Amino acid sequence: MASSTNPAAPPSGDLQLQQIIGIDHVGEDSSLFDYSKRAQWLRAAVLGANDGLVSTASLMMGVGAVKQDIKAMILTGFAGLVAGACSMAIGEFVSVYSQLDIEVAQMKRRAVKGGGMEEQEGERERLPNPMQAAATSALAFSAGAMVPLLAASFIKEYRVRIGVVVAAVSVALMGFGWLGAALGRAPAARPAGRVLVGGWLAMAITFGLTKLIGSSGL
Repeated sequence: MASSTNPAAPPSGDLQLQQIIGIDHVGEDSSLFDYSKRAQWLRAAVLGANDGLVSTASLMMGVGAVKQDIKAMILTGFAGLVAGACSMAIGEFVSVYSQLDIEVAQMKRRAVKGGGMEEQEGERERLPNPMQAAATSALAFSAGAMVPLLAASFIKEYRVRIGVVVAAVSVALMGFGWLGAALGRAPAARPAGRVLVGGWLAMAITFGLTKLIGSSGL
């Protein structure tokens, strides 16, 4: 009769899982914290901040390509902040509310089939919050948009102003990329680099196309 403690016996499925991911005790909450639970608010916050930063900076750079007046750049950036924050909030609210309707309908179908009360209470606690998602997106967008606005607000010299905006936006892009990766416990170098290059491309394309159209007299 084979012993259950035979050292030559292959490890069980649970033990193999522990060995692969380097966890001594699968049941420990500290070892198995699910960072994907942060996905909803983290996605809204990071995307909102990046959108606010890149879109507002690109608008300001586009206007700056044809108008050197500081007032024109600031007014354009402020209009972009307000419009973008409202758009992000409404879009996120509608999207998350649709997700909420789907999950509530699914809960009702389970209740008809005799789902347990404790299970239903747990599901209710995990339901998405449309207002929270909308507010997070709007605030994050506004925070990102404030970076180029503040960078350009006190510099009258045109060339210096453009350079300061690009520098400030670059630092902020790397910071947002690093923050998103750090909160999700993911490597930070590549995400920060992707966000930085994407922001540069957006500003360069907007500046270049606006300059081209403006110089053509359209």
